[in-house]
Amino acid sequence: MADKPDKKLPILTVLNSTLAAFFGVQSEHNRARDFNQGNPMQYIVMGVVATVGLILGLALVVYFVLG
Repeated sequence: MADKPDKKLPILTVLNSTLAAFFGVQSEHNRARDFNQGNPMQYIVMGVVATVGLILGLALVVYFVLG
């Protein structure tokens, strides 16, 4: 395979793709774009941020419901 430079996609595109994949509704077109054009580190970082955000959000909901 020929080496191709990783293109940095806009942060909102990465966020949209990460959240769609996170909830299992990622389209085939967007998945192919992400694998062909995206930088894997962007998606790894965004996945970690989304996971931490989900955990903190759930913790806050539980805190306010039980508090």
